[in-house]
Amino acid sequence: MVSVGSVQQLLTPAFTVDIQKVENNATRMIERCRALGVQLRPHMKTHKTLECADIMTGGSRRCIAVSTLAEARFYADHGFDDILYAYPLPFDKVDICMELAECLEMFHVLIDSEVALAELVKRRLKDGKSWLVWLKVDCNNGRAGVRPENPAAVTLANSIATFEGVELAGLYAHCGNSYHATGVQEIQAVAQETTTAILEFMERLEKAGVRCPRCSIGSTPTCSHPIADMARLNELHPGNYIFYDVQQMMIGSCQMDDIAVRVQTRVIGHYPHRNQLLVDCGWTALSLHSLGMLPTGYAIIDGHPDLKLVGMTQEHGRIEPASGKLDFDKFPLGSLISLIPYHACSAAAMHPVYYVHSEGRIVAEWRPTRGW
Repeated sequence: MVSVGSVQQLLTPAFTVDIQKVENNATRMIERCRALGVQLRPHMKTHKTLECADIMTGGSRRCIAVSTLAEARFYADHGFDDILYAYPLPFDKVDICMELAECLEMFHVLIDSEVALAELVKRRLKDGKSWLVWLKVDCNNGRAGVRPENPAAVTLANSIATFEGVELAGLYAHCGNSYHATGVQEIQAVAQETTTAILEFMERLEKAGVRCPRCSIGSTPTCSHPIADMARLNELHPGNYIFYDVQQMMIGSCQMDDIAVRVQTRVIGHYPHRNQLLVDCGWTALSLHSLGMLPTGYAIIDGHPDLKLVGMTQEHGRIEPASGKLDFDKFPLGSLISLIPYHACSAAAMHPVYYVHSEGRIVAEWRPTRGW
């Protein structure tokens, strides 16, 4: 059921998704993982919808990663299983994790401290089930996780593996430092560094007598350009690849034609005295993530490389030419302009519905889950 027939008819601002590009992006990632011989555990954080999750999992509704418990509950309520809550265990939400662990066949949690482990140990799951625990490893990303070279990391892994009521499910590393890369060579250098660090840590665990069945790394840049050694891993967990965005294009993860999403906006004002158009897309429809640092400002204006989104307030955007005089006749009041977002995840988070189209014809409306 769709409310409008075409992109041109949408009330703006609106978030649109090109279904063919989404399907192509999903197919390529599935094929990459198949060629490597590793399991794809797609991350849901970018889109947070049932429909896109089905595309990413090939309809299996199994083996996904989420960033919030709102996502975990949403997918569990709709028949998904083998869900990894890929976020350091929040102590205020352990009871919710417990509910999910008891109702699903496999619900995984992530920890990086003995204190977090203690929170799990003191909450025994019913029916003799064990907590499925992944150890978060920091391979130079600099966010969460234990450092793999730290002897305490082996101690923590051993504690997870030996304490009653918990089970060491695997090692999990995010290649977030790949977002500082420019080009395939730098992306693959990060992939190699992370893969090597995880595999060497796995070897240290084995020598210490700690059984760890799986290791998983992921980021859209590294999984878009995998290296041969990634075949020695068990899982990959990218997420943004399903939409891609300007940031990924600048890093080198994708081409412009791979970017599946746009924020549609309409011209609501002409201001010749300051050589600007006003549009109905402010930061509440696009986000401020690029900080306006792109050559084209806060986004790329599709089909108009000579224009720049120079500023946004809550509900307004200001567009002007990179140089010269603006031809206002090309952009009449009410006309549609498509913005290619810098970061698809943050732009998508601004919208309660995604309008899915095929060559401009609306074919579906996807409604993401929200909250934490």
